[in-house]
Amino acid sequence: MSNNINKGLEVKDFVTVGIFSALFAAVTMVGGAIFASNPVLTFLLPPVVALITAPVYLVLIAKVPKHGAILILGILMACIMFVTGMYWMWSIAYIVFAIAAELISGVKNFKSMKLNILGYIVFSVNPLITYSMLWINQKKYIEYLISKGTEKAYMDTMVATAQDWMLPAMIIGTLILALIGAMIGKKLLQKQFEKAGII
Repeated sequence: MSNNINKGLEVKDFVTVGIFSALFAAVTMVGGAIFASNPVLTFLLPPVVALITAPVYLVLIAKVPKHGAILILGILMACIMFVTGMYWMWSIAYIVFAIAAELISGVKNFKSMKLNILGYIVFSVNPLITYSMLWINQKKYIEYLISKGTEKAYMDTMVATAQDWMLPAMIIGTLILALIGAMIGKKLLQKQFEKAGII
């Protein structure tokens, strides 16, 4: 099994990663359509997406337990975020946290459920980087999003809704729901994990 992991991604692996990346993106977009489209509910997006994308992420690792799979997912999601006009730091965060997640899971060759879950939790905090700019550099954040097509009325409502306690609440909520989502995914997909040799 370790030899299979070490020899790198094959054509079938790229196909599998592509399929599950598309599914991951679709689930993320569903969350975006429900929450990000509303300037008040948008603050719930990071924790909700962390919850609902966990099973897809974990099944991807189960099917392609190799270096490169998570990074490809991160790069594809980064491209989607950039093309759809999200704040540019979100794209960078997707790639950076994808690399971090791969390093974490790669310690045990993607076969440790605990490390895969930890890797997912790290990966799932990527949207918090862009949301944090609302508190760190609000003017630059607003100007960028408006330049990308976001309505000024949306940003005005978002700013008016934002409270100081929301950022730490988003961070804590995202970490907790990422863990819950991963545990649900582990339970629902136990047979898949066992077949892949993940403990």
